[in-house]
Amino acid sequence: MPEVIFPLDSRKKFEEQEKIGHNRWHPDIPPVATVKPGDSFRVDCREWFDGAIANDDSADDILNAPLLGVHKLSGPFAVEGAKPGDLLVVDILDVGPIQQEDSGPLAGQGWGYTGIFAKRNGGSFLTDQFPDAYKAVWDFSGQTATSRHVPAVAFTGIIHPGLMGTAPSADLLGKWNKREGDLIATDPHRVPPLALPPEPQDALLGTLSGDEFDRIAGEAARTAPPRENGGNQDIKNLSKGSRIFYPVFVDGANLSVGDLHFSQGDGEITFCGAIEMGGFIDLRVDIIKGGMETYGVSENAIFMPGNVEPQYSEWLAFSGTSVTLDGEQRYLDSHLSYQRACLHAINYLTKFGYSPEQAYLLLGAAPIEGRLSGVVDIPNSCSTVYLPTAIFDFDVRPSASGPFQIDPGIGAPKAAAS
Repeated sequence: MPEVIFPLDSRKKFEEQEKIGHNRWHPDIPPVATVKPGDSFRVDCREWFDGAIANDDSADDILNAPLLGVHKLSGPFAVEGAKPGDLLVVDILDVGPIQQEDSGPLAGQGWGYTGIFAKRNGGSFLTDQFPDAYKAVWDFSGQTATSRHVPAVAFTGIIHPGLMGTAPSADLLGKWNKREGDLIATDPHRVPPLALPPEPQDALLGTLSGDEFDRIAGEAARTAPPRENGGNQDIKNLSKGSRIFYPVFVDGANLSVGDLHFSQGDGEITFCGAIEMGGFIDLRVDIIKGGMETYGVSENAIFMPGNVEPQYSEWLAFSGTSVTLDGEQRYLDSHLSYQRACLHAINYLTKFGYSPEQAYLLLGAAPIEGRLSGVVDIPNSCSTVYLPTAIFDFDVRPSASGPFQIDPGIGAPKAAAS
């Protein structure tokens, strides 16, 4: 096992640990450890809400989830010799759930969760159709996930980090804050908001304190979106065996990682759409000197996916076009067409006995494939959702005999007052 350079004691909160991580992006957050090119090491990661979500049959914790405190990131980790303009090469050697025997009720030790966020607390990809908070708890058996809240399905998890990236430079951070602030200004009272500005409340900045903490907390970027440094990309294929090439913007690169997922469908469409968990990740790092200019990788991370995905041979695919539910035509709106494809899949699954919420949670958690299938045929873009048929305990394909009716079980818990 590689050396653990960021250990977490499951009996303590994230900010009470021996080494303290962070939940904002800023170039002046000090690294918690330094590694050398070629080093392999292990990092423990807490799930993004640091134990706020329980393994129970209520979604009140999803409704009241502490969004200002996310994401709980392990790091930053400085890499000796990394300079702005380099590419940081990161290999994911292994990744998995919490392995400590004494982890208690924390997600990751045998279970994880998926949530539909209420519209007033973050919302989701389909927030207008699903404005209330719901939850599904998933049990892990080896690499297989099942749920008492979404019965008659079982699937192999593609375990991956939802969030990993390098620290921004001061100039890049300024660009983020300006462009996202300009977007917010176009509709400042929108629910959910158009973007998330810097927020000092509940900021966690490693060991910083006093005036320096106050300054950085007022400038630091939230970790919710993906950006030029990687960040919260939520790519399900960024799994064991993947190699990622991150732009380096500061001395040492200052790599951070967290938000581990046991499984996820393309798009993480419920916002808390993956199966969230705490766990460990083993990494190896290296540097390509001057790689940003050499390969034109200056505003994005690129990666080579791993080869540990389940091999599904049969899919049921649903398409959607850029026409709203009330019949308004939109021009090549791929975001809308993917929403419509997801809604078509949800409606189909209700014919077998699932509630719409159960179907929605399933699409967020299971390894569905989402694709932009047509982006040139004006006025309609076409998006598709591919649902692997093998994850169901019954035949989900259309047939002359009609849909099999499942027992929906206890259903997906709904928050008391969304």
